[in-house]
Amino acid sequence: MKTAKYENNDYYRQQNLPFEKFAAFGSESLTDSELLAILLRTGTRGVNARELGERVLAQTARYGNGLLGLYHISVKDLQKIEGIGKVKAVQLKAIAEFARRMARAKAKNGLSFHDPYSVADYYMERFRHENVEYILLLLLDSGYHLIGEEIISKGTVNASILSPREVFAHAFRNGAAGIMLLHNHPGGNPVPSENDLLVTERISRTGALADIPLIDHIILGDNSYFSFKESKLLTDTQSP
Repeated sequence: MKTAKYENNDYYRQQNLPFEKFAAFGSESLTDSELLAILLRTGTRGVNARELGERVLAQTARYGNGLLGLYHISVKDLQKIEGIGKVKAVQLKAIAEFARRMARAKAKNGLSFHDPYSVADYYMERFRHENVEYILLLLLDSGYHLIGEEIISKGTVNASILSPREVFAHAFRNGAAGIMLLHNHPGGNPVPSENDLLVTERISRTGALADIPLIDHIILGDNSYFSFKESKLLTDTQSP
């Protein structure tokens, strides 16, 4: 029979027993530093694994909130933390990449190019952590199936840089019946800028002339998105 102290969640934290806490209460009961302690397994001189996990979180905070910083921090910068050598640094980066792939695989199960939410959900983990803007061109066949994707710009979305000729060269080369644009806003707010509006209008008009319609332009923020299709801002849109 469990005693009162073992039924108390705080006991495991105070005694630095993340494994035992996991077994008793499940993974959701653990703090970020306790989860890292399980992965790190050992600490360093005078510092236990949980405290080392707290050091990691403090170092990665400049790259993103909480555990998100692990995705952006480099192996080299992780090794600057006392107690984190090359092996542990690589292990932490591998876990960050594994989590990203799991999130994308989960989203792929519900992916439908008829549904802006589904598209945004699928590509969210790929782009929401990026520090610069990327424009992704999605090439679709007549049944709304993805036949290709291309990064066509990196940096600020600018109407003078993004050429309709380049966009539709990709479309013609791949035999696309329709296209979608998707790009991220590193600041986290998906509301379109004036440049976003201008770029979308130019591509949409060219698509109507080329008989390869722009089905949607989706902007990704931080766990949020904006769809030109849902907002009825694509007046020339037709089905592929």
